[in-house]
Amino acid sequence: RRKSGPCPAADAARAKLNPMRGAFLDRLTWKEAAEMLAAGWPVVVPVGAASKAHGPHLPLGTDRISVEAIAARLAERERVLIAPNLGFGFYPAFVDFPGSQHLAAATFQALVVESIESFIRHGARRILLLNNGVSTEAPLRRAAADIQQRHGVTVGIADLPRLGRSLDAQWTAKLGGHADERETSLMMAVAPDQVRNDRLPCGADDAAGTTGDTRAATAVKGEKLLAALLDDVAAAMRSLWPETGSMKDV
Repeated sequence: RRKSGPCPAADAARAKLNPMRGAFLDRLTWKEAAEMLAAGWPVVVPVGAASKAHGPHLPLGTDRISVEAIAARLAERERVLIAPNLGFGFYPAFVDFPGSQHLAAATFQALVVESIESFIRHGARRILLLNNGVSTEAPLRRAAADIQQRHGVTVGIADLPRLGRSLDAQWTAKLGGHADERETSLMMAVAPDQVRNDRLPCGADDAAGTTGDTRAATAVKGEKLLAALLDDVAAAMRSLWPETGSMKDV
C-alpha cells in the first residue's frame, strides 16, 4: 500500500505549472490550505460588488472583476492566499438601478465577521480585506473591530479607491467619482472586452450613475494605476506585519 507523504517530483511539477508566489484558496485541496494557513500565509479577502451599476459603459460586475484582477496580480508577486471574493455588500446608492444588489449594513457586517472567523478557526492570523468600495468602508471597520474584540486578531483593510494616489495628476477630473476615468481606465486594462467604448459618458450623469469625462480613460492609465495599487497594498501589508519583512518571505 502506498504511503502518503511529500512528493518532490509532484511539487516541482506544480511549481512549473504555477509560477505565482501566492495561491487561490478555491483551487487548493483542504490539506494544501491547511499547510499554508499553518505556515502563516496572509489571507487576502477581496470585497467587490458582484452586481452594481457602473454607468452605461461598464458591466454590473465591475467592482468584482477589477478587485479579482488586482488580487491575482498580487498573488503573482507576493506569497499570499487569495480567498473568494465577497460579492454581496452594502451598496445603498444603487438600489434603484436594475440588477444592482444590496445588503443591509448589519447583514453585510455579519457576513464579513463570520467569513473571517472561519479563517481564524483554521489558523489564520494575518488577514487583509481588499476593499473595492466606498459605502463598504464603515461596515468593514466595524467588522474588523468586532473580530479584534472577540479574537484578538487585527484585520487589515486596504481601501482601493483611496490608494494609488501617486497618480492623481494623470486624471483629467477631480477624483472621488464612480464609473469615472479612473475606474474605466482600470477596466480597460484588466477586462477590455467588458468596456462598451461606444457608450462612454462625457460628463456626470446621476441618472446613469457616472461622474467625470470617461472619454479620457485609457488602458495605459489603467496599467499604471494597477501597478500603483499593487505597490500600495504590498506596502500596507509590510506595515501591518513588519515581523515578516517582505511578504515574499512569509
